[in-house]
Amino acid sequence: MATPQITPPELIPPTDTAPGPATPADTPPAGADAPSTGVPTGADAPSTGVPTGADAPSADTPSTDAPRIGGPAVRLPSLTGMRFPAALLVFLFHVSLPAHWLMAGDANTTLFARLTEQAGGVGVTFFFVLSGFVLAWSAREGDPRTSFWRRRYVKIVPNYVVAWALAMLLFASGTAWWRSAATFFMLQSWVPDYTTNFAVNSPGWSLSTEVFFYLCFPLLHAGVRRIAPQRLKFWIAGVIAGVFATPWLATTFIPAGDVYMSNEPGVSGLHLWFAYVFPPSRLLDFLLGILVARAVMLGRWRNIGLVWSGLLMAAGYVVAELPGVPYLLAQRAVCLVPCVLLIAAGALADASGRPTPFANRAMTWLGEVSFAFYLLHFIVLSEARELLGAGLESGWAVAAFVVAECAVSVLLSWAMYAWVEKPLVRRWSRSRAKAPAAVAA
Repeated sequence: MATPQITPPELIPPTDTAPGPATPADTPPAGADAPSTGVPTGADAPSTGVPTGADAPSADTPSTDAPRIGGPAVRLPSLTGMRFPAALLVFLFHVSLPAHWLMAGDANTTLFARLTEQAGGVGVTFFFVLSGFVLAWSAREGDPRTSFWRRRYVKIVPNYVVAWALAMLLFASGTAWWRSAATFFMLQSWVPDYTTNFAVNSPGWSLSTEVFFYLCFPLLHAGVRRIAPQRLKFWIAGVIAGVFATPWLATTFIPAGDVYMSNEPGVSGLHLWFAYVFPPSRLLDFLLGILVARAVMLGRWRNIGLVWSGLLMAAGYVVAELPGVPYLLAQRAVCLVPCVLLIAAGALADASGRPTPFANRAMTWLGEVSFAFYLLHFIVLSEARELLGAGLESGWAVAAFVVAECAVSVLLSWAMYAWVEKPLVRRWSRSRAKAPAAVAA
């Protein structure tokens, strides 16, 4: 953002999520076309099948396990549909930044900026947890690591490179060459430098972080599968505690430095980097998604339903906006548990075949294009502000302009999904040498 410019999860980012962006893009064929947060197009049709493969009982699973629910055979349309509202939160946050503000005056003092200052953080946290959840849900027994990484690469990198090239062409050509190179190779989230973290196409930092998640996933998932079911709750509680401790660790042990956020002048850029951007710090969100998916699939999760989860999410957001709550804590942790509860409730609703507001055709379509939306919306906002020139004077004019920016972002995202993401995933997500064997099987 000049505020953390947040973007996802492979929303990772989700079929598997950017942040983007885990679609069960790692679910076979249909899933191969799924969006980048890890939830495949396959997440579009509820099913009640009993999973096999990675979700079937194994030697490392105690015989006392409850019957599994979920797995690659169970599609998650609700989680696909949730991806767009999460991406929209990031969009609204970026609208409020000084560089994109549409009226005269200090953007940071506006009511809109005040109401949306935590929106980006909530959206990114949702994507990171969702990515771990969906990848664990859709994991298949015996799936080679190289195959998993190939599917993730094909799903994430082409869209990322297209968005990077557009940003460089339109407004980021003056970026220092080494920062441009760092963002091109998705290394920006590793650099303890505020400007580098959000260089070129700002939302790209979350994809840099997600790539680290994908590299770690095979090892993390194997480790989580070895945890005794009755101990999962302790691991979940421990990871949540770790997330809450991260902002304190940042402000206590990391020097503040001389660079501060543009929209939060009292927050150090280095503190933001360690607590919010640094991949090992954010790995806790991803691991939490894996643990919760495991608990849900083993019947070790207490579901409070979508309504109560949604109410807790709203309450958490209100708490995060309170003046006395430290900014980094609000960005990083306050809405973490509501995000987890909402994701689990959506998965359980899909597994039981219950309809949800997120599983309809319109929402799942928006969820499928949400990864592209996440990558492209910042470019649209930057170019639209440049074209506008002088600021608008009417609040209604600003609202109409923002709606138009969102509509343009959705249309461009649809084009990227249809012409880049989907064709390349279909063509390259599995090795041609293995395709005949897969068809025969």
